[in-house]
Amino acid sequence: MKKLVQFVKESYAELRKVVWPGRDDVVSSIKVVIISTIIIALALGLVDALLLVGIRAIF
Repeated sequence: MKKLVQFVKESYAELRKVVWPGRDDVVSSIKVVIISTIIIALALGLVDALLLVGIRAIF
C-alpha cells in the first residue's frame, strides 16, 4: 500500500511538470489532423475508383 501511495504522489508531481499546450496550439493541431484526414480520404477514394474501373474493364 505504501508503494501505491508513493506512486500516486510521484505521478502527481510529474504531471505538475508537464507543459500543457495552449488553446491556439490545440486548435491548430486539430486543423492539421482534419485537413490531413480529408486529403488522405480523397486520395484513397480516387485509388479505389481507379481500381474499380480497372477491374470492371478486365472482367
